[in-house]
Amino acid sequence: MRRRPAVFLDRDGTIIEDVGYLRQPDDVRLLPGAAHAISLLNRAGLAAVVVTNQSGIARGLFSTEEYQAGERRLDQLLARENARLDGHYFCPHLPELTGPCDCRKPGPLLYRQAADELDLDPGRSWWVGDRLRDVLAAEHFGGRGIILGSAESEAEPSASRFPHADDLASAVDMILSHSQLLSPP
Repeated sequence: MRRRPAVFLDRDGTIIEDVGYLRQPDDVRLLPGAAHAISLLNRAGLAAVVVTNQSGIARGLFSTEEYQAGERRLDQLLARENARLDGHYFCPHLPELTGPCDCRKPGPLLYRQAADELDLDPGRSWWVGDRLRDVLAAEHFGGRGIILGSAESEAEPSASRFPHADDLASAVDMILSHSQLLSPP
């Protein structure tokens, strides 16, 4: 059986509102169109996988359990809209406090873990996020990245090598319009 492609999604600022360090599950609010976009990925047979840096854990601002309560809340909100995430992966580290790690984006560890656990093909996958670090791993794996919004591209000129979309819904439209890239060669 052939491994399937995925769309690796950042969480804060991509799927949900970025409220800083999210401590309370009740603060999880979907961005407009995000649930519908994820449901389109689900229907297209693409895995929708969250990969997120959560340095607030290393900073002591919230616990792993509190982060996971936010994951469950996100899953509940998406389920109400007939959408689902295939997996959640997070880096709890902050190099200045915990030392370097391979799981902090754009490091490859969490993507490899997701690929192994969910039987994914990173070379046929997409990365979507509102920061350059959210999509840089696409180059490592031979996939494609899309940066949301324009603030990052203005602050980081190297972000111009990736296509941009206004929001997750626009990014998913781009991904689905490139369906020939999702098919096996």
